[in-house]
Amino acid sequence: MAPKWRELADKLADRIRSGEYAPGQQLPQIRELVADGEGSKSTVHAAYKALEAEGLVTSSRGHGTVVRKRFPLKRLGIARYDKAKWRDGDEVAFIADRVASGRSYRRNEQTQTISLVEAPPAVAAAHGLAEGAQVYARARLVKEGDQPTHTLTSYYRPEHVEGTRLVDPTPGPAGKGGGFRVLYDAGYEIDHMKEELFARTPTADEVRLLQLPPGEPVVELHRTTYTASGTVVEFAIGVHAASRFAWEYDFKVPDSAKGEKGQ
Repeated sequence: MAPKWRELADKLADRIRSGEYAPGQQLPQIRELVADGEGSKSTVHAAYKALEAEGLVTSSRGHGTVVRKRFPLKRLGIARYDKAKWRDGDEVAFIADRVASGRSYRRNEQTQTISLVEAPPAVAAAHGLAEGAQVYARARLVKEGDQPTHTLTSYYRPEHVEGTRLVDPTPGPAGKGGGFRVLYDAGYEIDHMKEELFARTPTADEVRLLQLPPGEPVVELHRTTYTASGTVVEFAIGVHAASRFAWEYDFKVPDSAKGEKGQ
């Protein structure tokens, strides 16, 4: 038999999922549930802590326990890299996500730090560099208003970006069209890319930087960007607050057998 606090947590979770307690709504005070016979103060407190650990509510001094808002940004897949957006316009990837989600944005919601560093093992492998080779790291923190949504650090070979806006620490995208437009203008037009996604527990620094509530996982992205000749011009690592994004992919289903002899 489940402990009393677990039964109460499950009952409250059902009410949250059914919409009885709406996103942004404050749950009853602990003393109110105690008065209603839901359990002792310690029982209700344990139930609320369980809901917080499960990512259903947030608790803060002065605001009580509130149902988490769940209106994730639509994170476009292939479409966010459409060349017409950044080559012919000024819709860089994070802005494309906001536009697709019907959300407002400001260009300076992306800050950045530029540094010349020794390539970490994954970066060196992606770029085909020797261990310890120098690369430029362009680290960005992206916010929606005051709330951080994700970090993204792009690593470039110095010979590809030296003297370009990609090594300028000014907040916001790297000029009109952003980083891909800078590479395009430098003669490195992107042609294809590979993305890897996986979920994990955040580090203590990530919890602080992304302002994550207890129990919130992150989704890590590894993006390798190539020219048509196969040259890697960017390797990027992104860390996303899991509940703040919903990934969306729309693509033609491949048929590798089509066109083969006898098929």
